[in-house]
Amino acid sequence: MVRSLPTGRDDSTRRPVTTAPEVASGPAGLLAELEWRGILQETTPGLPGRLATGSPITGYIGFDPTGDSLHVGHLVPIFGLLRLQRFGGRPVALVGGGTGMIGDPSGRSTERNLLDRETLEANVTAIRGQLGRFLDFAPGSNGAILVNNLDWLGRLSLIDFLRDTGKHFTIPYMLDKESVQARLSRGLSFTEFSYMLLQAYDFAHMHRTMGVELQMGGADQWGNITAGLELIRRTSGAGDGVEPAHGLAYKLLLSPSGAKFGKSESGESVWLDAARTSPFDFYQYWRNVDDRDVGPYLRWFTEFPRDRIEALGAETEAHPEARAAQLALAFDITARTHGVEAAQRAVADSATAFGSGPVDDPAVLASMYGSSGGFEYDRAWLASGTAVLLAEAGVFASRGEARRMISAGGVTVNGQRVTDPDVRPEPIAGEWLDVRIGKRRREIGHVRP
Repeated sequence: MVRSLPTGRDDSTRRPVTTAPEVASGPAGLLAELEWRGILQETTPGLPGRLATGSPITGYIGFDPTGDSLHVGHLVPIFGLLRLQRFGGRPVALVGGGTGMIGDPSGRSTERNLLDRETLEANVTAIRGQLGRFLDFAPGSNGAILVNNLDWLGRLSLIDFLRDTGKHFTIPYMLDKESVQARLSRGLSFTEFSYMLLQAYDFAHMHRTMGVELQMGGADQWGNITAGLELIRRTSGAGDGVEPAHGLAYKLLLSPSGAKFGKSESGESVWLDAARTSPFDFYQYWRNVDDRDVGPYLRWFTEFPRDRIEALGAETEAHPEARAAQLALAFDITARTHGVEAAQRAVADSATAFGSGPVDDPAVLASMYGSSGGFEYDRAWLASGTAVLLAEAGVFASRGEARRMISAGGVTVNGQRVTDPDVRPEPIAGEWLDVRIGKRRREIGHVRP
């Protein structure tokens, strides 16, 4: 992927777009918007008619709190809630503190590790903060709500659950679901087998107590969504032919270029938590997307109106080297996730990091170090030479690898090419090392306090 700073106009420092494209106001315009953005997979038959009434609708999506951060793979459901809110609906983000103790078999080949209550509660708190970057939780008729299903599942007795929920589902019905079928040959515990009923209970409980009419999720969740609809139909007293609740599935996220979405070049997940993935690396992930991916990603992960997305597409086709679409995408999603200031800093540090000239300003080096993570070194390592220092600091996997790269002329330190592995580097201002490795890698080192 191209990592050098592109030439040409850079409109990437705009603030993230929060205004709606020119579409029908209210819930009636939601499905057309999702269709145009290319993310809608399936709906239950009655949903278009329900949205066409124009009456506000409350819908939810569930998030698994088995980690203390969401990642970019969660952006499709997050933007699903964002768009529901933009079209006048009330978004409910359900964090599965209860079902997180069980584990959803959908999309899994092995059983999840079960977490304790304290860990799950800490994860729920962290996820709430991340969702607040995308959703408006202010009080109001369509203000977002965060709920934790542990609040009701934790009080549920086994006898009540079997009597009031389990009796409405047959074993053949449950076995017929794709999420179950995919796991039967590899082993599926009764714990995970029960997940479908717990999620159905969630939907029915929120339908009854909060007026939630819509569940949304990825296409792999369709079996769980329809199980919830079945339970609501059987327990709500709705007459034949009446749909008291509805479902909507988003397409599963596949990169048009065939690259695995949500993984950095090193194969690590790209997280929404700045402590896991720095805003600099987050920005770089989006800035480096393939030309084949940037069009869909602009539709899925920004609120840019149609005319701007089409203009960026045309500009990318005419001048691919300028990467105008990637710059606009990267800034907008970084600003939405980490704030405008962090995104502007990522842009500035990116220009410096991938520029051709050396950097000798300690303030600029400190900014780059804070953005990209960098490395720390002990002052005592300086006397051992460049190869030993870079190996001990983890920049290279071994001293031998460091020596080979230096001997081949592939390393510069503070703007000077190093050819002797044993030469002692001289830190800038007594503490900074600006290390370039090959054409595409730059590491900023800082002496340990």
